[in-house]
Amino acid sequence: MIQVSNISLDTALIAARAIFLIFCFVLAAVTFRRWRDAESRSAERLADQNTALIAQLATMEHSLAEAHRKLDALAEHVEEDARRPVVSSAPSPSYQIAIRLARSGAPREELMASCGLTRQEADLVQRLHAPARGPKLSAAS
Repeated sequence: MIQVSNISLDTALIAARAIFLIFCFVLAAVTFRRWRDAESRSAERLADQNTALIAQLATMEHSLAEAHRKLDALAEHVEEDARRPVVSSAPSPSYQIAIRLARSGAPREELMASCGLTRQEADLVQRLHAPARGPKLSAAS
């Protein structure tokens, strides 16, 4: 065995420094390895999140395209409905007033002015609802 009394102070300090440097090197290596593993796990989590976000984005893009198709179909349906003439089962109030006026013998101009009818509409209301006037004389007589 080495006797402690034979070792000089300089040699003991050099040995202590060497042991301290080896300890620091091992500690730095362990710390670096843990840091690298943590970064690797973080990068994997980030890649997984990125993949999940891309999948969600693709799903949303598909849903948006489907919504656009449905919206276009609804717009076409609304346009078709707007092009179709509106047929009401009951006559509008202005036609009802025009019918009453025609039954009371009002002239076509009064129907047009008071009820907002066109000339053809006023003629039709008069033909359908005006009281019968005596037989018309033919032009040949």
